[in-house]
Amino acid sequence: MLDEMIYRYAQKLPYSLKKEVLDFVQYLLMKAEQQEEQDWSWFSLSSAMRGMEEEPVLYTVEDIKVKF
Repeated sequence: MLDEMIYRYAQKLPYSLKKEVLDFVQYLLMKAEQQEEQDWSWFSLSSAMRGMEEEPVLYTVEDIKVKF
């Protein structure tokens, strides 16, 4: 239904505005793909680190400091 409404309205536009609509749709697709990629990265990282809070601390900040 929504696809049809968009199509009908777009058909009524002059050519120059149809190009703007196409540019905007492409922008929205790119934005959605970037958001999906970001969501997957966050999910992957959070899945990989799940349970690490419960692991014992093996080293402290003092262990990694370089002393000159």
